[in-house]
Amino acid sequence: MSSTLVAPVLPAVPGEVHGEVPGVAAPRPATFLVRLARNPSALIGTVVIGAIVGVALLSLVWTPYGPVTLSSHAMAGPSLAHPMGTDEYGRDVLSRLMAGARVSLYSGVFAVVVASLVGIPAGLAAAELGGLASEGIMRAADLLFAFPALLAAVTLAAALGSSTTTAMLAIGIASVPYFARVTRSAALGVLSSEYVLAARAYGRGRLAIIRKHVLPNIAPIVLVQSSLLFSVAILAGAALSYLGLGTPPPSSAWGLMLEDAQHNFLATDPLLSVWPTLAIAITILGFNLLGNGMRDVLDPRLRSRS
Repeated sequence: MSSTLVAPVLPAVPGEVHGEVPGVAAPRPATFLVRLARNPSALIGTVVIGAIVGVALLSLVWTPYGPVTLSSHAMAGPSLAHPMGTDEYGRDVLSRLMAGARVSLYSGVFAVVVASLVGIPAGLAAAELGGLASEGIMRAADLLFAFPALLAAVTLAAALGSSTTTAMLAIGIASVPYFARVTRSAALGVLSSEYVLAARAYGRGRLAIIRKHVLPNIAPIVLVQSSLLFSVAILAGAALSYLGLGTPPPSSAWGLMLEDAQHNFLATDPLLSVWPTLAIAITILGFNLLGNGMRDVLDPRLRSRS
């Protein structure tokens, strides 16, 4: 005679979620950094950026040769002594590329800092104040949209002289509207949430709400915008140096290296153009991959689809 085994019904334990095994903790949702590490685009971008930053830091204390040191080995091809050859003045190309990484990273940092210090407070003010104040701030951002970054760079170069700082100041000012719009859009979503309305009813002031509720929630979105602007600033800095509006010679900026090689030795020694072009492309690719990865991780639609 067959018998049917019936599992005993265990009494409910207060505080215990139905379906969980007693004594075994439920798995916690993955944190932002863990999800970022699992994203291939973000992981590759982080590795690339880490390598560029490492090269830039290393160039502060060591390069194979002085980046601006002249020698008699002009236009030498790749060799054990000079793995990437030398330029028309006998300067080591590898040493100049390493030093140029510092210039490019400084360009990105300076432009992002300028744009964020102006654009983020403007976007927060527009979202919090609303009404005519919001309209005035956003119309001012539209005016900046209509002012080309190249024209701003020319104006600042004429007034202050050509330098990396003046070129990136122009790029940062031109990028303020992007930060203002992104910040305002993200902040409006947070300010309309129920917990912010409850905080207002509790009597919290505007600055306290922005500091404790708005900024932590919009920080990842602003971080994505910063990574994308970083790549734009590096490309714009190289282009302005190429045009003579950015870093002046004899600096080791990648744009200057590309300008010298393309105008004078593109036909006779194309490798001189290849090295700075690869450096610019790889750096921009790294920041774009990181930005795309962070976007995928932060966007709930893309995260659920993956």
